[in-house]
Amino acid sequence: MTQSDQSTGRQWLILMGLCLGVTVTNSFARFAYGLLLPAMKAELGWSYAQAGWLNTANALGYILGAVLTMILMSRVSAARLFAIGLTTTTAALLATGAQEALWWQSLWRFLAGVFGALSFSSAGALAAQLFPDSPRRNALSIALLFGFGGGLGIVLAGGALPLMLEARGPQAWPVGWTMVGGASLVFLPLGLWAAGQLRPPRARPSPRPPLPIRAMWPEFAGYAAFGLGYIVYLTFLSAWMTERGAGAGLIALTWVLLGICLCLSPFVWRPVFARFAGGLPLALILGCIAAGSVLPVLWPGGTGLMVSAVVFGLSVFMAPGAVTNFTRHNLPAESWGAAISLFTVVFAVSQTLGPVAAGWIGDATGNIGNGLTGAAAVLGTGALLALLQRRLPADT
Repeated sequence: MTQSDQSTGRQWLILMGLCLGVTVTNSFARFAYGLLLPAMKAELGWSYAQAGWLNTANALGYILGAVLTMILMSRVSAARLFAIGLTTTTAALLATGAQEALWWQSLWRFLAGVFGALSFSSAGALAAQLFPDSPRRNALSIALLFGFGGGLGIVLAGGALPLMLEARGPQAWPVGWTMVGGASLVFLPLGLWAAGQLRPPRARPSPRPPLPIRAMWPEFAGYAAFGLGYIVYLTFLSAWMTERGAGAGLIALTWVLLGICLCLSPFVWRPVFARFAGGLPLALILGCIAAGSVLPVLWPGGTGLMVSAVVFGLSVFMAPGAVTNFTRHNLPAESWGAAISLFTVVFAVSQTLGPVAAGWIGDATGNIGNGLTGAAAVLGTGALLALLQRRLPADT
């Protein structure tokens, strides 16, 4: 094996460590709750609004974490932020199952959002350092970071938690958090090692032209609709399936299929991103997420759920890629950071409203499926708005 081959192998191993970090700070910290929600709701006597509030608390923490990351990036290396966020998120996940009080759950869901955002927001900056001389490998590594890193956690949690709860009963929900935290502990060493291998230079402040926000409003509006709508499916899908008598095997199969499709999604959408520079990629993605969200309601049964998982999984994590693609095609390089940060804030704010709003709809109508339908309507509206986005003039 040549020295070049050894270096390349080491780079891919570093990427694996970063992916495992995203698995903890994105999949486990944000989406494992949706798998544990039915048991927690049944055991603790929560309403849908209370259950939705916990993901809203997580989203509020994510806003704070995203803002902190923006502030700290000029003072603290991305490697250190990633390591701090990964370690503290792991601790927050382990703590969540220690007490059943709603205030305790809210506290640790909020802190998991804060800490997870620190690590998740800095992961891309680290992955971008892996293949600086190979644009194709660089793009693939970033796509794999979010697609594979996010999908792996859903495959693992989706394959294990429903079956454990069926075997031990809803009162075993604290064991679920221990399992998630324990898996995070296993992933922690490789993630910390990977961050320690990368020390990207801090960005120096430089003058940049103002963002053409008015010309970009359809893309911002579409991305806000994404934040509002996508999280409803991941929060309430298992609860909706449980209410309709779905067994643990079907729930686990649905989530595993969802996670596998998340891992494959970068390869599906890469040609679309390469061809279109306007709002069409985001519009297509939002349309697919909307269809995946409403399919379980319109097509009850196992087949409908499988199709829903495929459509939703192949699309949901590509919305950030769509706005990144739009930014890179339409704005000068010195404006990319500011634009993506603004997109992140729009997303973070809008996703705080989705879970609790859908929970209120479910409580008022007695059917959380209506919350899924409402989310699909929001996503569909966002797709129509994103279609209005045109490529920006070259002198923007």
